[in-house]
Amino acid sequence: MRKCLRVVTSLALFLPFAAVAEVPVVDGNAGYGSSSSYPPAGYGTNGAYAGGGATAPTSAQGELFMQLQQMQTEIAQLRGMVEEQQNQIQSLKQESLARYQDLDSRLSSGAAGAAAPTQNSPADGAINAGGAPAAPAEQAPAASNEPADPAKEKLYYDAAFDLIKAKDFEKASQAFNAFLRKYPNSQYAGNAQYWLGEVNLAKGDLQAAGKAFATVSVTYPTHAKVPDSLFKLADVEQRLGNTDKAKGILRQLVSQFPGSSAAQLAQRDLQRLP
Repeated sequence: MRKCLRVVTSLALFLPFAAVAEVPVVDGNAGYGSSSSYPPAGYGTNGAYAGGGATAPTSAQGELFMQLQQMQTEIAQLRGMVEEQQNQIQSLKQESLARYQDLDSRLSSGAAGAAAPTQNSPADGAINAGGAPAAPAEQAPAASNEPADPAKEKLYYDAAFDLIKAKDFEKASQAFNAFLRKYPNSQYAGNAQYWLGEVNLAKGDLQAAGKAFATVSVTYPTHAKVPDSLFKLADVEQRLGNTDKAKGILRQLVSQFPGSSAAQLAQRDLQRLP
């Protein structure tokens, strides 16, 4: 009897402690995200998620990670596009600078001066735009009915040339075109035709530049600017992608004007062209 009583008493003393041990201890600030135990429920002692009913945290983190990767990929693509555009802009700037430097060097060389009187019909063997003997030239624009006035022509020509010095290529092109319509037989007409090609080249109008340079050798075949105009015509053809045509012009330039500085430049270009 006493033994049974001792067992009952022991059970009575043990049960309250067991009940207390099963009740989780919750901190009063649990609603604000803190807990009395670590790691949180669902995670192992090594901090890794151990599964359980709550899978939302893992899905949200995975989605955020995927979005971050996508943003990084898009940023890399945009950066590549920007770099490509910057390279294109830099290339255009360098090409424009080269044109202006070439034009400035020609201006400073005194090429603006008037050349010897020219002819309006091509001589035998003159070079055309294709690098072959020229066909009969188109009839030059009708000259003005007013008598020749070299002093007036010089003023008109100088005014057009000053526009090149001012880098106003659009107005310079208009002025040289007007001069050639008004004074096609002037002793300055050959120079005006050549510089018309230069200003069109500086503007980036390759078609107009090529036409102007070709006209020099066709309409003014004895003019001193013919070698230079042919060299510039070959340069235009290269820019247009007509390499074979450019090489043909350069070869005839070397053949017909071997002592000119333009022929020396032509030989250099022939060596580097494919």
